[in-house]
Amino acid sequence: MSEAGEIASRPRVVHDETCEPLLPYRFEFDAKNRILRGVFEGAVTDQSLMEFYGAAACALRDTNPRGSFTDFSGVSSFEVSPEAIRALAARAPADPLASRPRAIVAPTAQIFGLARMFELSGDATRPNLHVVRTTREAYALLGVTEPHFEPIEQGRTR
Repeated sequence: MSEAGEIASRPRVVHDETCEPLLPYRFEFDAKNRILRGVFEGAVTDQSLMEFYGAAACALRDTNPRGSFTDFSGVSSFEVSPEAIRALAARAPADPLASRPRAIVAPTAQIFGLARMFELSGDATRPNLHVVRTTREAYALLGVTEPHFEPIEQGRTR
């Protein structure tokens, strides 16, 4: 491949006004209910999902929530391969506390199918992981009636 073709095929990293890379995800914490939420927006790729997984481990450690969920409701494209899902499921859980409830909000059929693959592949190490369609279902699963999420800095920078 020519250099021009190679450069064109690289993913474009978008930066904010301070030249910090804008990631397709962020973390928020509800201190009242002690719930950590990872939120994806825009395009999700194998790479961004792998990066999120590592950042989630740090966010979980830093916040010590009683439960967590990842929300894919704001996703515009989901270019994640089954191979990436299997690789993530084979890794140690981002949350080392198996008893802690967690959910994946997967609103589309594609995301739901891959999230279920992750859930089933990692069932032995993630027994309290549930795949749901809506944030309302995630809140019910985690016992949250009035969410109060605030952004946390973890996960927004490299």
